[in-house]
Amino acid sequence: MTTDRRLPLPKCRSLTGVRVVGTGKYVPDMVVANDHLHARLGFDSDWIVKRTGILERRHAAPHQATSDLCVEAANDLFAKTGLGANDCDLLVLGTFTPDMSFPSTACLVQDRLGLVGPAIEVEAACAGFMYALITAAAYVKAGLSDRALVIGGDTNSRVLNPDDIKTYPLFGDGAGAVFVERGEPDQGILAYNMGSDGGGGPLLQRETGGSRLPPTPQALAEGKHFMYMDGRAVFRWAVDILCDTIQDVLKAAGLTTADVGLYVAHQANIRIINAAIDVLHIPRSKVFNNLEKYGNTSAGSIPIALDEAAADGRLRPGQLVLLSGFGAGLAWGTAVMRW
Repeated sequence: MTTDRRLPLPKCRSLTGVRVVGTGKYVPDMVVANDHLHARLGFDSDWIVKRTGILERRHAAPHQATSDLCVEAANDLFAKTGLGANDCDLLVLGTFTPDMSFPSTACLVQDRLGLVGPAIEVEAACAGFMYALITAAAYVKAGLSDRALVIGGDTNSRVLNPDDIKTYPLFGDGAGAVFVERGEPDQGILAYNMGSDGGGGPLLQRETGGSRLPPTPQALAEGKHFMYMDGRAVFRWAVDILCDTIQDVLKAAGLTTADVGLYVAHQANIRIINAAIDVLHIPRSKVFNNLEKYGNTSAGSIPIALDEAAADGRLRPGQLVLLSGFGAGLAWGTAVMRW
């Protein structure tokens, strides 16, 4: 299989007349620093920092699952906005580490929050929040929802192989949430590119647990219930897709890189983000990063970053913000929004 994943991009589209309202997040209390990984597993702390930019990450407690993280993120959003489950009529949740195969984690979260309405779960790995956000925006735009709750969250620590020194240190656990509701005609998603390349699926996968390969004793013994990633190939693809889709959505919206006030890319690896923005000559001061604290939280990555950017005063009404998620599938979603 070729590792050159630079395929034609789908057509850019727009979803204006909607807006994002509020942000919330939750990260588990357990901090796992690089020194801890070094002492417990023999990982090279300096290598982790140089190759990824990650200093620490959070791991869920034994009693916590993805639904727990998502409920906490939603409650944080409710507390910060003064709105609650009674004020929304749709839940769209992105995750690739569900509590169980079924019922969906979205339904589990809907029940615990007391939300009246459909609960939709999307699985697009590290692009999961972008898929969920665009899906929710489409419902609101079409008049099928007045206010949607959008959550992205993952418990990556449960699917990682602790013996995989190249993958285990990269990921952490966490969740984030936002509301999407009707907005002014010039608000919302000015342009987005959302796509997939299933031919790259074997580059980042977890083989066991589905209908193709049930969790047999042999599969478990071979470690196929853990995540596998071809790091080099995924790295190259991620840099390319981040560069290409940023340029694509900006061109579709009639904007330049200088017009955007804040860039929030999926927090996978600082080298991926820096490689892309340097190619595009985007000042690093315009790019929000927090992966040094949390690592790659997959679907939780972008909404957690948005919540911290909002707390830092870096999200303002009317500001142009560019969001980009990319990962297993292979799947991606990049959008330029007027906040």
